[in-house]
Amino acid sequence: MHAESELYDLAGFRSGRDDIRPFELEEIGAVRGKKLLHLQCHLGTDTLSWSRHGALVSGLDFSPKAIEIATTLAADCGIDAEFWCADVYDAVNAVEGRRFDIVYTGIGALGWLPDLDAWARVVAALLRPGGVLYLVEIHPIVIGVLGDGRTLTNDILDAKYIEWDEKEGTYAAPDASFEHTTTFERAHALSDVITAILDAGLVLELFREQSYTNAPWPWTVLGGDGYYRLPDGQARFPLTYSLRARLR
Repeated sequence: MHAESELYDLAGFRSGRDDIRPFELEEIGAVRGKKLLHLQCHLGTDTLSWSRHGALVSGLDFSPKAIEIATTLAADCGIDAEFWCADVYDAVNAVEGRRFDIVYTGIGALGWLPDLDAWARVVAALLRPGGVLYLVEIHPIVIGVLGDGRTLTNDILDAKYIEWDEKEGTYAAPDASFEHTTTFERAHALSDVITAILDAGLVLELFREQSYTNAPWPWTVLGGDGYYRLPDGQARFPLTYSLRARLR
């Protein structure tokens, strides 16, 4: 359903679209010739976009169908990429001990994970000495005000898993119908993310927050640049955050 969706627009991607957000290029620096592993890569559009900036890319996701689509998309675009199907906590075994210059995680990944400490240790084990984790994620305050973009209704500190039962559709395919409609997600506090990364032996080099996102929250407004922002007149808060951390 996501592969056929307007949001992912795989036809547009095949025509050369770049899905990397402008601030990412500035924050991660030159990637040409560097080995990049994208954890929880889904359909691989971000993964393959990094190849268009010169990275030697690979991706990992637990969905066989997503990996099948990503592999086909790479072939269609003439991009040399390797994909593995595995749980993110099993990534070290899945890649058979390979180590990378960059481990990348994009928007919408961490909310599914029950154990950030174990995840951060996996990241550290995947990096070569001097390699970097670069992470872009939904800001937890967005999860807190998910209903209307104004009212804090969900915990964003010491949050538990929330059971969502969405009878129809997903963020990318709102009109789709599925047999299994229940998901479990949680907000991770910024302090939890950063502490897990530091405890795994990485050194935090950069942390920033952004006012725009490519996630189509219903209370945001689509701009001419293709990104969503809060409407004029509303109190401002960050929609995404990014960080870079290095393994010494």
